[in-house]
Amino acid sequence: MPEEETPGRWISAGERTWFLRLEGFGVNAGLVVGDDRAAVIDSGAGPTEAAQLHAAVRELTDLPLVLVNTHAHGDHFFGNAYFAAQGVEEIYAHARAARAIADTGEEQRRLVHAVDPAMAAADGEHTAVVLPNRLVDEQPVDLDLGGHSITVFHLGRGHTDGDLLVGSGTVLFAGDLVEEGADPSFEDSFPRQWGQVLGKIIAIDELYPSIVPGHGRLVDMDFVRTQLQQLRQGIRMCSSAISESSADATKAIPILPYTPLQSRYLVERMRDTAGLRGA
Repeated sequence: MPEEETPGRWISAGERTWFLRLEGFGVNAGLVVGDDRAAVIDSGAGPTEAAQLHAAVRELTDLPLVLVNTHAHGDHFFGNAYFAAQGVEEIYAHARAARAIADTGEEQRRLVHAVDPAMAAADGEHTAVVLPNRLVDEQPVDLDLGGHSITVFHLGRGHTDGDLLVGSGTVLFAGDLVEEGADPSFEDSFPRQWGQVLGKIIAIDELYPSIVPGHGRLVDMDFVRTQLQQLRQGIRMCSSAISESSADATKAIPILPYTPLQSRYLVERMRDTAGLRGA
């Protein structure tokens, strides 16, 4: 198996910056190490994955940790309780993501049953839903790790309404705004705004030539451009189908550039978010 596909193995993405693939849902967790503290990006689908991730972190550094949740899906934040139990006091997320975690965290437990039954059942240590306590809104936040800083920022609604990106040197952790090896997930998305966000990411390509997607291999801006072109194609097809036949816009599903499941979600979200503009 190629190195970049091996779960649990750190891959260097840039200066002081690594990522590894968690086995359960294939989430890419990140690590940025400064002189005084280190930042972990996303915490996994529950205490089992979080413990594995924390052990991997300790192979590279014994510095105090801060944690960033890129968005409010359980495979990215259900490990928060474990990290909090290891002394992590600062957990960053977008303000809307924190509200979504508070509102939907208990409901999302069922989604991780196959990966972490204890988390799904709320049974055992470190299975509480722990909320982020450092909230980011529209202004970027620079975190000084000592000799190296990261920038945590929001570019608008996209995969969810509270996606955060993390910039470290020339590396951008994009969360599930960028997805490699599988379709983007549209269940909670804002498709039109997602396209705008991808355009903003492309506009800062000189800053971040290397991108760690939420799932999959390390990519570059050409990959993001392709994802944006595909999304624009899907939006055009959905818009045409919705305008021509509002009663059955699902007729667009067979011709969309995604799997039938994600195509259905795209159609639904196009209709549900039709009146929204901007961030």
